[in-house]
Amino acid sequence: MSHIVDIALDDAGLPPPTPEIEQERKVAMFDLLEQNSFTLPKRDDRVVPEGPYRVMLSIRDKRLVFDIETEDGQKAAEFHLSLGPFRQVVKDYFQICESYYNAVKNMPPSQIETIDMARRGIHNEGSRVLQERLAGKAEVDEDTARRLFTLICVLHFGG
Repeated sequence: MSHIVDIALDDAGLPPPTPEIEQERKVAMFDLLEQNSFTLPKRDDRVVPEGPYRVMLSIRDKRLVFDIETEDGQKAAEFHLSLGPFRQVVKDYFQICESYYNAVKNMPPSQIETIDMARRGIHNEGSRVLQERLAGKAEVDEDTARRLFTLICVLHFGG
């Protein structure tokens, strides 16, 4: 399996993130670059440049865009995913994150833990949706999908 060596978000034109969103972004990017699995499968007998890859995520025309180059800058792929399948899970994720951030400030650990378990469940659902949407376009492991889903949420926050 190949991997991502650089990840960037095109957040031009989006409102500035809250401190919590910015922290989520930094952690997801750091963790993603520390360990990930990202492979572009062969399609229609075309030669697909092998990784490692540089990935730019953006939202254009209400679509999630993966712009992928090899480490040396060769265009490897570009694909667009509809945001529709992500809308509800992203909305749910932001709502539970907000509840979690508020709980951390003034609730007992048992309630924080319950909210955090729900947050992880929604996050898992988002990563599952992403893996389904990437089928045939890119192969990612579960941890990579989770971190990419976090970054999609960061983009979606302003989109």
